[in-house]
Amino acid sequence: MKTILITGGAGFIGSHLCKKFISEGERVICVDNLLTGNQKNIMELLNHPHFVFIEHDVSKDIDYKDTVDYILHFASPASPADYQKYPIQTLKVGSLGTHNALGFARAKNSVFLLASTSEVYGDPLVHPQPEDYWGNVNPIGPRGVYDEAKRFAEALTLAYYRTHRINVKIARIFNTYGPLMRFNDGRAIPNFISQALSNSPITIFGDGSQTRSFCYIDDLAVGLSKLLYSNCNEPVNLGNPKEMTLLELAKSVIELTHSKSKLEFKELPQDDPRVRQPDISRAKKILGWEPKVDVKSGLIKTINYFKNSSLTK
Repeated sequence: MKTILITGGAGFIGSHLCKKFISEGERVICVDNLLTGNQKNIMELLNHPHFVFIEHDVSKDIDYKDTVDYILHFASPASPADYQKYPIQTLKVGSLGTHNALGFARAKNSVFLLASTSEVYGDPLVHPQPEDYWGNVNPIGPRGVYDEAKRFAEALTLAYYRTHRINVKIARIFNTYGPLMRFNDGRAIPNFISQALSNSPITIFGDGSQTRSFCYIDDLAVGLSKLLYSNCNEPVNLGNPKEMTLLELAKSVIELTHSKSKLEFKELPQDDPRVRQPDISRAKKILGWEPKVDVKSGLIKTINYFKNSSLTK
């Protein structure tokens, strides 16, 4: 049995990873300050003998006495609504939090995986985005607090790798969706679904021609696990290369929910990426990984989760 510590473990992706590793017979330490995470996401694990929850802000020192084999650093606000509400906390967890987690990994001789993001590419001038593309990021724009926090976290992670020979992994995660996302998450899929289920206008920023690539959470979890146990120390894109416009997504959600919602167009936010599509050649070659769940199937599962969640509110 290995011990896996997950920062941000009560968040959307983190909680899925907690459940995955517990189901595989590992011991999981979940660390979360619940700023944007929710203890309800891990409620079913709280009494499990191999699961420990610690409410703690990893921007402060991490103190845990026992052996830790793997550290997955997922602590951070991740949606634009969250990181614009908590800009300083986002920068702190990306810098101080990453520094603390890496120092802890060095002390424990743990494998370290950083949850980075496709946002390191900014509003890309290269399409699709390969890992050797340096990005087009506005460091002082409204999205800069998240983009630069993750870019700094990557630089710090590789500095620890080069200086202290820590065994590190960097996952550049593209748009991911599925059960346990929040209704008020602020990202396209939860927004569109919650609006469609209430027959409210579906808000599209710009003309809806901007593209995204949506990966279902189960596929991402498999990719992260493969990366964690791999010999790869360079950044790896994890996402679904199937690209679609936000207008296409909105129409799909309306169709799948049988909603009466109308489309409502609003001004495009500053620095909103026009395109987003991962080049997953490296993940295919090194990890033997690519997504299996098509967007329609994933949307149906996510819509059913939102429907059931609204009934229990």
